[in-house]
Amino acid sequence: MDIEEIKTKVRLNQYVYSIHAELERRAEDLTFAQIERAVLNGAILECYPDTGRGESCLVVGWVDDLPIHIVCGWRGERIVLITVYIPRPPKFSDPWTRGG
Repeated sequence: MDIEEIKTKVRLNQYVYSIHAELERRAEDLTFAQIERAVLNGAILECYPDTGRGESCLVVGWVDDLPIHIVCGWRGERIVLITVYIPRPPKFSDPWTRGG
């Protein structure tokens, strides 16, 4: 996946939230605007060539001082936001590093 292509799809509103992403967005108290901003200033942190559902990647982006992780995949011609969350220990020691 290419970050510029992901950003273009978000700018063109050619993306959807999975049910899981929507549940996680609400649990993290994140707004749609925050998720969009994080993607638009984000970078790909990890690529997943095929997780059984096709290609996806982990994007890390920032809204002010808040790091947000967004897992993106493809659904036809659209990007699907698979999950969104704020990276925290113990899963992440910082926004770029797993474990801790």
